[in-house]
Amino acid sequence: MNGAQDLGGMQSFGPIRPEIEGPVFHADWERRALAITLAMGAVGKWNIDMSRAARESLPPARYLASSYFEIWLEGLQKLLLDTGMVTAEEIGSGESKNAPMPVARVLMASEVASALRRGNPVDRPVTAPARFKAGDEVRTRQFNPSTHTRLPRYCRGRRGRVIAVHGAHVFPDANALGLGEQPQWLYTVRFEASELWGADTTAASVCVDCWEPYLDYPGAMPA
Repeated sequence: MNGAQDLGGMQSFGPIRPEIEGPVFHADWERRALAITLAMGAVGKWNIDMSRAARESLPPARYLASSYFEIWLEGLQKLLLDTGMVTAEEIGSGESKNAPMPVARVLMASEVASALRRGNPVDRPVTAPARFKAGDEVRTRQFNPSTHTRLPRYCRGRRGRVIAVHGAHVFPDANALGLGEQPQWLYTVRFEASELWGADTTAASVCVDCWEPYLDYPGAMPA
């Protein structure tokens, strides 16, 4: 999806100015936003790629005007509405109007710390040989999907070189659509900055993690 989240290489947004390391949360509501998002993610109604897709589908003007945790809350509301877990009336009033929907799991407070330490690994057993190896020159495919993808817009249709092979991982483009994990080989590809943005760039190179369906050999015919 070519949404407002895909800003790499765009002009007039100014430099990135990282905050001085300090508190994770700037207000109490941000702490609650994270807690609610984690709790609802555990009920089994959606996966992490669906949640990313929900956030990036926000209207660009709203996305760009929202803070990090505001975007999280907006995405969560969309997921809750899409799965029928709440109604627009309930969100507007802040009050439950219907019986709660059964869920597969409830994340208890005592389980949060261990769940965060454990994480949610997305590497999967390899079922086919890798098409590419470290050192191979590749070209990313040129496409503009209306759904979720992890291939940034600025490096589509560009040449790079594989510098690492990471095994098979959940393919987010399929997982976000509820089509299953469909594990694919994952590679780190290094692109010369001039290949991405031309001679005027001040960058040197950019490394991007690319799933195998994103890649072809430079001389291959477009799929």
